[in-house]
Amino acid sequence: MLEIENTLISLDVLEKKFTCDLSVCKGACCITGDSGAPLEPHEVDALREIYPLLRSYLREESAKTIDESGTSVIDIENDTVTPLNDGKECVYVLFEDGIARCAIEKAFSEGVIRFRKPVSCYLYPVRIKKLSRFYAVNYDSWEICHAAPVLGEKLNMPVYRFVQDALKQKFGYEWFNLLKIAAANLEVKR
Repeated sequence: MLEIENTLISLDVLEKKFTCDLSVCKGACCITGDSGAPLEPHEVDALREIYPLLRSYLREESAKTIDESGTSVIDIENDTVTPLNDGKECVYVLFEDGIARCAIEKAFSEGVIRFRKPVSCYLYPVRIKKLSRFYAVNYDSWEICHAAPVLGEKLNMPVYRFVQDALKQKFGYEWFNLLKIAAANLEVKR
């Protein structure tokens, strides 16, 4: 465990390798699970605000779900999350060539909106949990991502580098620079 500012970081985040392999998983993280993507309070507001611009990117089924339940919902654990279509895939998923992709991110990449996607999605496979005084920053190993560690190993891509932009967005550039220094020091000690 590593402590930087108000975070406790699992060493797995520095040592494990990971790179999404969409050719294998087909974006399963957007369509598998028992709840939607966790949302931060500002993201709830952002989704509500961008929905009119985003609606044309969504499948009709998704737009109908959002029109009925809203751009975010409260799940059984009392967390605010993205809604699901019939308890299955995230409402913000679209399918291109058999691969589940994020409609929010597509609209962002086309310059239609300024919100990239929920940070919980952007950070995956890193999961963050708020503790009383700290944020726990952990690597989440999920069976549907079985090919990602293999590709990450091949490319020598540590988890923290794979999600570096998301970590910078969440915790800032200074925090990320401290994480890089810690990772380099850990590498030297091996």
